[in-house]
Amino acid sequence: MSQRVVVDPITRIEGHLRIEAQMSGDQIAEAFSSGTMVRGIEIILRGRDPRDAWAFAQRICGVCTLVHGIASVRAVEDALKYEIPANAQLIRNLMIGAQFVHDHVMHFYHLHALDWVDVVSALKADPKATSQLAQTISSYPKSSPAYFAEMQKKLKNFVESGQLGIFANGYWGHPAYKLPPEANLMAVAHYLEALSWQRDVVQLHTIFGGKNPHPNFLVGGTPSAISLHTKQGRGNGPHGGGGATALDLTGLEIVKNVIDKMRAFVDQVYVPDTLAIAGFYKDWGKQGEGVGNFLCYGDFPDTATNDPANFLVPRGVILDRDLSTIHDIDLNAEDQIEEYVAHSWYKYRDGKDKGLHPYKGETEFDFTGPTPPYDQLDVDKGYSWLKSPRWKGKPMEVGPLARVLTLYAKGHEQTRELVGMALRTLDLPTGALFSTLGRTAARTLETKIFVDAMEGWYNQLIANIKAGDVDTFNEAKWEPSTWPGTAKGVGFTEAPRGALAHWVVIKDGKIDNYQAVVPSTWNAGPRDPKGQSGPYEAALKGHKLHDPKQPVEILRTIHSFDPCIACAVHVTDPEGEELVKVKVV
Repeated sequence: MSQRVVVDPITRIEGHLRIEAQMSGDQIAEAFSSGTMVRGIEIILRGRDPRDAWAFAQRICGVCTLVHGIASVRAVEDALKYEIPANAQLIRNLMIGAQFVHDHVMHFYHLHALDWVDVVSALKADPKATSQLAQTISSYPKSSPAYFAEMQKKLKNFVESGQLGIFANGYWGHPAYKLPPEANLMAVAHYLEALSWQRDVVQLHTIFGGKNPHPNFLVGGTPSAISLHTKQGRGNGPHGGGGATALDLTGLEIVKNVIDKMRAFVDQVYVPDTLAIAGFYKDWGKQGEGVGNFLCYGDFPDTATNDPANFLVPRGVILDRDLSTIHDIDLNAEDQIEEYVAHSWYKYRDGKDKGLHPYKGETEFDFTGPTPPYDQLDVDKGYSWLKSPRWKGKPMEVGPLARVLTLYAKGHEQTRELVGMALRTLDLPTGALFSTLGRTAARTLETKIFVDAMEGWYNQLIANIKAGDVDTFNEAKWEPSTWPGTAKGVGFTEAPRGALAHWVVIKDGKIDNYQAVVPSTWNAGPRDPKGQSGPYEAALKGHKLHDPKQPVEILRTIHSFDPCIACAVHVTDPEGEELVKVKVV
């Protein structure tokens, strides 16, 4: 048998994902993606009040908490034909936008940059030369020789302490690392800077949603009552009243400051760092594409309605890299989005080769795989706790690259300008977008687009308030007595990792069925009944590994998708025991 390289878990901090790569010489011939924890939230939601679903659905993930709450309340609102006030839509846009900016920056520096940045090499850097490099790419004020000398000292003390944490077990010194020591020190300094930055930016969620993570939501609007006169204004939700804490001018000013801080870091640190690092890895613009199909639900409405025609990010499907045609998506059509379980540890009543639309989705366990620890997956059978979503039978990549390509194909002016700038800076063709490097760059570029848009949403919210519009909740249809006996709806959003939707069926005021098809299921799912690989699996084919015992090449491509496996699999060992260890076979 040819060698199989195993990386388990491949995620740097969050989630349980196993990748197995079947080697042919030094090249990956086939790859297999396995989510190694079982899913259960959908079962927990059956029989509950649909107005409470968001609080449970948020617990699908400890990172993407907000977007699951958004998808859940939108699903119930869609089922009940429930309109929300314009202010609620703007507040939701601001909260989703903040999630994008926060999440993308944290992913780049703390989960993905270490695939390209050699931390140990940074100890050899000249702080003065690092300062000169930093000042050639950005006007960021923290770029003095003294600043980088202090950052280098912190890193040295950290390494000498022996408590390396996330830096432990890295492939430091691997020949695949190409950055000079000064670029490594600059990136590590910004890694530490981003840790401090993110503590401040989460304030936006706490102001609008009360806390972070797991901010509060409300079917019919937002729980953010607005008062310009007092901190103890009236609540305008179903549980409001004279004692409810309201959002006042002080809170709105903090939101403005958070947006400004986000924008400064994106413009002066994140975008310049991405382009600077990418310049040393232009060969990665030729590998890691995947399935070549891209799906985007769209998001960020500019009105109180959820009409895709008014979204900042448009909806559509791109097939076979053809940007000249955008195909329409109908989330309610039973012949479009389906989930398969042919190679999953689930079963359907009508057989494992059948696809089910989420309205008719089933979550029934069928674990027949080997019990961990095991040497390798039995890929001829079930090998993942993830299902295999398909659009009209085709595998789809979702996420930043899908969004940027859809924006680009639709002629969005800022997207075209940013993509053109990046390709010119790196001296790469448009085809380089369909790659590991393109996927990473797309994440950075859309962050710039969204943080700029946040200023416009904030200004519109302030204008509405000044005009006397302070509504954030719609009282209509709150009581079950006003609901139809049976209703179904879909709530969707564009999560940082891609297209996310929750489907709900409501009968007699309770949840009869609930299914969430999440970004990491689209991207990380196993093969379907036709043997078609998912995006993770397809993207790894053809990769050459310099050293199978240090497969940094696998990390680079899988991390470019930003895997978040808790969204796709949901239960922990009841004894709290460690279930998996990183190993390479």
